[in-house]
Amino acid sequence: MSWRAALVLVLLVAALVTAWSAWRQRATPLVESDGPARSDYVLHDFELTALGDEGTESFTLRAPLLEQHPQDRTIRIDTPLFLLPDGDGDYWEVRSRTALVTADHDELHLREDVRAEGTNNAGQPVTMQTERLDIYPDTRVAQSDERVTIEQPGSTIQGRGMEVDLASKRYEFHSEVKSRYVPSRR
Repeated sequence: MSWRAALVLVLLVAALVTAWSAWRQRATPLVESDGPARSDYVLHDFELTALGDEGTESFTLRAPLLEQHPQDRTIRIDTPLFLLPDGDGDYWEVRSRTALVTADHDELHLREDVRAEGTNNAGQPVTMQTERLDIYPDTRVAQSDERVTIEQPGSTIQGRGMEVDLASKRYEFHSEVKSRYVPSRR
C-alpha cells in the first residue's frame, strides 16, 4: 500500500468519526429549565436607604451582598447592618449573619447571631441578642419567638418570645423571663 492510499484511508476514517460525533451531539435534546437560575439583580458592598409611605427614612442597609430571587421576589442579604431610626434622632443598629426581605419589602427577617444596639429612654446603651428577629419597619416593631437577652447598665433580662416597640423603646417578654439587677455604686 502506498503512502497516499494510507493517508486517504486515515482521512476517511477521521471524517466518518467526526460526522458520527457531530450527529450524536445534535441528537441529544436540550435540557429545559423551569426559570432563570440566577438572581434578578445582585449588589456588592452597598448602602441603601429605604423610604416609607410618607417619604421618611424607614431604614438604611449596609451589606457586602444582596440578591433578589427571581420567582418569589424576596431579597437575601449576607451580614447586613440595618440602621433603624427610633423617632428621636437616634438609630438602632441591628446586625445578623443573614437576612431575608419579603417581596412587599415590609418585613425584615434576620437570622443567626442577631444583635441590636440602641439606647433606652434615659439615653443609656441597650443591647439585644437572639438567633431570630423579625422587624416591621413601617410600625417600628421587632419581635422574636426565640430566647432573647437584653442588657443595659445595671440589668440583664432574658426570656423566650419578645416584642419591642423601637420608637417608644418598650419591650414585652412572653415566657421564661429571668431578670438580674445589679445596683450602681454611689
